[in-house]
Amino acid sequence: MIESFSVMSDYLYSLNPPLSIVVASRNDNHGGNILDRMRLFVDGLLTQTRRFRLHAELIFVEWNPPRDRLPLADILPAPSSGDVLEIRFVRVPEEIHNSFGRGREIPLYQMIAKNVGIRRAKGEFILCTNIDLLFSDELFAFLAKGELDADVFYRCNRVDVPSAILPEWTWEQKMAFCRKNERKRLGKDSLHRNLFGMKPWIYDYPVFSRSLNFAMKHVRKWMQNPVKRRLLDLDTNACGDFTLMSRKAWMDIGGYVELDLYSIHIDSLALVAAAALGYRQEILSREKCTYHMDHPAGWESMTPLEKVRFLSRRPGLGYDIVWEVGMQVLNSGEKFQLNGENWGFADLTFEEWKR
Repeated sequence: MIESFSVMSDYLYSLNPPLSIVVASRNDNHGGNILDRMRLFVDGLLTQTRRFRLHAELIFVEWNPPRDRLPLADILPAPSSGDVLEIRFVRVPEEIHNSFGRGREIPLYQMIAKNVGIRRAKGEFILCTNIDLLFSDELFAFLAKGELDADVFYRCNRVDVPSAILPEWTWEQKMAFCRKNERKRLGKDSLHRNLFGMKPWIYDYPVFSRSLNFAMKHVRKWMQNPVKRRLLDLDTNACGDFTLMSRKAWMDIGGYVELDLYSIHIDSLALVAAAALGYRQEILSREKCTYHMDHPAGWESMTPLEKVRFLSRRPGLGYDIVWEVGMQVLNSGEKFQLNGENWGFADLTFEEWKR
């Protein structure tokens, strides 16, 4: 009887899982060793959903798949008996991609691809993330508790670690490696939200850092424009790696802004849009983080001149535009209204595979 109840429970969760995880990719080796990083990512989610009994779906939006490469569904790990993670592959064909003017320079429109996943997600909450991450156990335990607030959008730190994790390591070895090899931490500190651009050593002295944070809180309250303060409080750094909110919130903001541009800063606009409509931000504590497998072609790994050369080939938004838009919509509480009703190609049916 207990076993029958468990089977029925698993079936119901598969119809309407609490969490949908949305990523975008293609089999073209972008960023270097992309298949190795994707396999580690999927293995990690299979391991953690099983350990924490978190029923979820992972939606891989395969954008503009190369004709001469195998589809991702054929080369990535698949769930086995007893797993509680369903993996869906949604393929957006070349013809859709070629409808964009900069399609030759930008082979993957990451945020538009994620919109495709958001519109097709079944979960009550939707996490948009990336395919070269591992989640800390503390973060996954938080997700598995199922105590998410539909009026909140969640952010967590991204920790860059060397891309030296071996697939044959145990999960404990992988987590230990990540904890011991932190190269860089991106995102705001949940205990020091009023400190910006401080030297890392400051946080090694908790009494001093928290006192400084307390003082800055009151300085900002009296000296800064309230709208500017709200905008500065948004945790936009590396927010493309982890933005979690309810399905309703994603629908309210109309997904990511769909522009024929490289994806930089488009993820930040999603936070601005949510805040403008009254959704509250929650920054998770330091241990609830993602570990990013660093790679030479990553944005954070580029020198300033390399970034200029990159953007000369693949134009993107500057943060000055994000700032101006943020000041306008946070002041007025208006929606962007830049996407049409069919954002994420909601009116089209794409090929889909389930694993």
